[in-house]
Amino acid sequence: MAVKQARISIDREIEVSKVDERIYASFIEHLGRAVYEGIYQPGLAVSDEDGLRRDTLDLIREIDVPLVRYPGGNFVSGFRWEDSIGPVSERAHRIDPAWGVIETNEFGLHEFMNWTKKANTKPMYAINLGTRGIEEARAVVEYCNVKGGSYYSDLRRKNGAEDPFDIKLWCLGNEMDGPWQMGHKTATEYGRIAAEAGRIMKMVDPSIECVACGSAGSWMPTFASWEAEVLMQSYETTDYLSLHSYYGNPEDNTPDFLASSVNMDNFIRSVVAVCDYVKAVKRTDKQINLSFDEWNVWYHSNEADKKLEKWVQHPHQLEDIYNFEDALLVGSMMITLLRHADRVKIACLAQLVNVIAPIMTSDTGAWRQTIFYPYMHASTMGRGTVLNTIVKVDSYESKHGDAPYIDSVVIKDEEQETLTVFAVNKDLENSYDVTMDVRQFEGYAIQEHILLTHDDLKAVNTEQDPDQVKPVRVQTDAIDAGTLQMRFPAKSWNVIRLKKQ
Repeated sequence: MAVKQARISIDREIEVSKVDERIYASFIEHLGRAVYEGIYQPGLAVSDEDGLRRDTLDLIREIDVPLVRYPGGNFVSGFRWEDSIGPVSERAHRIDPAWGVIETNEFGLHEFMNWTKKANTKPMYAINLGTRGIEEARAVVEYCNVKGGSYYSDLRRKNGAEDPFDIKLWCLGNEMDGPWQMGHKTATEYGRIAAEAGRIMKMVDPSIECVACGSAGSWMPTFASWEAEVLMQSYETTDYLSLHSYYGNPEDNTPDFLASSVNMDNFIRSVVAVCDYVKAVKRTDKQINLSFDEWNVWYHSNEADKKLEKWVQHPHQLEDIYNFEDALLVGSMMITLLRHADRVKIACLAQLVNVIAPIMTSDTGAWRQTIFYPYMHASTMGRGTVLNTIVKVDSYESKHGDAPYIDSVVIKDEEQETLTVFAVNKDLENSYDVTMDVRQFEGYAIQEHILLTHDDLKAVNTEQDPDQVKPVRVQTDAIDAGTLQMRFPAKSWNVIRLKKQ
């Protein structure tokens, strides 16, 4: 092992963008134990009078999740929103072909909105443009956002919500390019229905914003041409275009796995280019920004899910047990999203509880998975403005292209008078001594250096041992003659926070 050198360059005045807090959003789908046994479990000692789990609420508030996408996901393309309202005893039990389970609709729209208030978050609601269409889209906006005096708004009041839910952000379907999706469409078919759904939804409530479906991944054969055609059809009513991406390490090649953030970076750049191409073709000043509303590591649970019995209720499904190397990649992906904060305004870690999630539960408790920590650190300390961050460091070859050993981004918060450095060292053997000129931040002193590392890349947190992978505070940094000197140990996630004294 050796100690290598690197440099991070910033300028106080060279900004990328102010961070939209919705970049720290998450996702709850009616899938597996995300809802049932995850956020909702009546009769449990830890649950409140509404059946909502207090332990998961505490952990979600610890992350400070500003927005949650709901109710899907693949689930939404066969979902009847009307099934999720009214007396619980009268709600229909339906099969969900997307995930091969039975949905009871015991937890529905009103329950979710009540949960968002207790979780101190806001809703991002997805509509079904797979098996349903424009009329259903209009109706659900009326139900949620019109004050009263109409059929659906009065039905909401009859069901116990006198005031409108006032949902501002709406997903126009989910992954409609995917042949696995119920109601799968061509780009032209989807673009037309997204345009008309968005138009009539905004006629009901002009204050809402709409997210159109981009490709389900950059690996899709129709990638880029799908985005271009969808936007050609729906540009006027679309506010954001979605991106989805998951990464795994089934070959157990950690360097390639940790380089997946390079793929994510290229994906974002490509979608931005398509959006701007259509903007130019249409000769408009309107800019389409991005909603990266599904991103995470997902592969650990694949084999177990093949053995699941069909048509049961909320099975243990997509329950990835995350290890330390997964946390490193999640940190790098969070950094990648922040580096593109000028165009990525919304991003949802998929998902929030039990299903490919930072939080796991059992009947006896809830605990933090390894990926909880970089997500929580970024959300709670990454508010402010992203500075253009240049990292001068060696790279290594990977299947995704050249990958720098250190990923980093720097956030300044003028209001709080803080400067925060997020960094991942992907070198599995070597530490790095990293310098950064902070003379423009005179009077700032090091407040803390938070370090997440572990000798075992495969180490996991469990209910029995929830602190196997846990961050610690270290005292290895100094400011000398206006230069911040930091040491990033091999295979580590780092948060360095400076504050004006």
